[in-house]
Amino acid sequence: MNVLKSFTLLLLLWIPRIFCILIAFFGALMSLDVFGQGTGFWKTMLALLIHLIPAMAAVAVLILAWNRYWTGVIFFIILAIIYLVGQDDLNPVIYVPLILTAILYLASWVFRRDIRKVQERYRSEQGF
Repeated sequence: MNVLKSFTLLLLLWIPRIFCILIAFFGALMSLDVFGQGTGFWKTMLALLIHLIPAMAAVAVLILAWNRYWTGVIFFIILAIIYLVGQDDLNPVIYVPLILTAILYLASWVFRRDIRKVQERYRSEQGF
């Protein structure tokens, strides 16, 4: 297998995971707007916890889908559907990355055998 194909397969393995981490990060970042509301400490903490639910869901999906690609496909499609059904104003900045991540997990599943071969070859070359 040539170097470019190996690199592409490794990217296909890591890009969905990186997207999932970025989705969780930006979800957590967006939840920080609760601090500007001027409510008390406990109400602010409760609001923060509620706003962090999508980010925590993305982290949970990342953990579940780390080596089970179909889990990532199914959960990210479910998260996108939940967003699409639950929102009045649809923002493509939110649901497009969810659908794209699901598609990338699906592509990782399709090429999973080739990805494993590249990983095994890399490990044998590195002496692991």
